[in-house]
Amino acid sequence: MLRIAIIIGSTRPGRRGEAVARWVHEIAQKRSDAKYELVDIADFNLPLLDEPNPPIFGQYTKPHTLAWSEVINSFDGYVFVTPEYNHATSGALKNAIDYLFNEWKDKAAGIVSYGGGTGGARAAENLRLILGELHVADVRAQVTLSLFTDFENYSILKPAPHQEAAANTLFDQVVSWSSALKALR
Repeated sequence: MLRIAIIIGSTRPGRRGEAVARWVHEIAQKRSDAKYELVDIADFNLPLLDEPNPPIFGQYTKPHTLAWSEVINSFDGYVFVTPEYNHATSGALKNAIDYLFNEWKDKAAGIVSYGGGTGGARAAENLRLILGELHVADVRAQVTLSLFTDFENYSILKPAPHQEAAANTLFDQVVSWSSALKALR
């Protein structure tokens, strides 16, 4: 069975990402096409990239990098949950992605973003550029959650009803692409 990670892409105190990721995971648990697991980058305590060698070589020297590599390598695809900070993804998520290369390669990814008026769409577009460089096939479907309409008082997640359908479309595409790309690995 395919394994898909739902990656919480923020480490900020008071972050909304954990609630968003848990909502995404609840939707995923109703499906039987893959095994979905939450992965929180905060659990890995990754400092600003501190490996002496480029990640493409896979010559990791730090215990935190080895642990991160093992977890990420174990998945067939990903759903990134990203906030939008200054029209981009979070620095913490970018840093976590930059630690690795081959572990991401030839896998599929979907993006669930959250933020102001555009629901984090600019962060999703920024993340797509990063993933493309890593040979990750990002799917077309995405979920964009607005702090104005999908959160009560900008803090309590209460997604509009259409968002669950959008998440399921995203899962359909991630599973399809993850399955197809498995042959390349």
